[in-house]
Amino acid sequence: MADGIKIAFLGTGLMGGPMARRLAEAGYDIAVWNRSPEKAAPLAEYGATVCASAAEAAQGANVLITMLTAGPAVHDVLFDKGAAKTAAPDAIILDMSSIKPAEARAHSEKLAESGRRHIDAPVSGGTRGAEAGTLAIMAGGDEDAFNALKDILTVMGRPVRVGPSGAGQLAKLANQAIVGIAIGAVAEATLLVSEGGGDLSAFRQALKGGFADSTILQQHGERMEKRDFTPGGRASVQLKDLDNVLSEAEALGLKLPLVEAVRDRYKRLAGPLGQGDLDHSALFLELLDLNERSV
Repeated sequence: MADGIKIAFLGTGLMGGPMARRLAEAGYDIAVWNRSPEKAAPLAEYGATVCASAAEAAQGANVLITMLTAGPAVHDVLFDKGAAKTAAPDAIILDMSSIKPAEARAHSEKLAESGRRHIDAPVSGGTRGAEAGTLAIMAGGDEDAFNALKDILTVMGRPVRVGPSGAGQLAKLANQAIVGIAIGAVAEATLLVSEGGGDLSAFRQALKGGFADSTILQQHGERMEKRDFTPGGRASVQLKDLDNVLSEAEALGLKLPLVEAVRDRYKRLAGPLGQGDLDHSALFLELLDLNERSV
């Protein structure tokens, strides 16, 4: 796609906001909408056109990007609220939300009926990655459509096409399985070292470069040490993703015991403990509660 195209960005929350801002700063003509208008309003100072409805933002857009909470929300905005219908006839719909692979495939098929192409391209990297434009972007769908979007995607991160429609969502589910399990492992290691009298900062430094090192250890381990659970990726969203992992696994006839175990812990964190709006690294709080340790 050439420069000067019109982009509609629907969903400008924790992740979508900085992603849309990067596109505006890169010089793209971009219209934005969010269900809570106050989350879209700040983008006006970066040159974005803030719209009162999804359909208004999508009017004539060549590329329509959705960054919403779940599959039903994407369906509602695209089809029930008419955003897909008001986009340009040859528009590519780029869904960067994290939804079920089957939902992505269904959306792709429905959009194809009107001649519009669809790419599912969920992301990983949290708000830091969204701010820095370093998100891991896992894309599924037509190769030509993916190539047409590469310049736009590269503004937000590192795009890789992993297969046909729905494959991006499947890769994201696998990513979230790794993330959830790793957070659980880092939480347990952090508690073990802390209770044993170790220096947590020195512990993370000692593991740098080794097999146990990871972004989750360094970033979320520090969050756990400082008890700073300001949301980057919400625990409730992590729970939703793990539920989707298990749903997909069941459809494939698979048992994923580690995913099931960590899903149950997130369910307890977001449910009885009432901490679903905290960062997903707050799984550490669930572990503290489990061990009857004070926060």
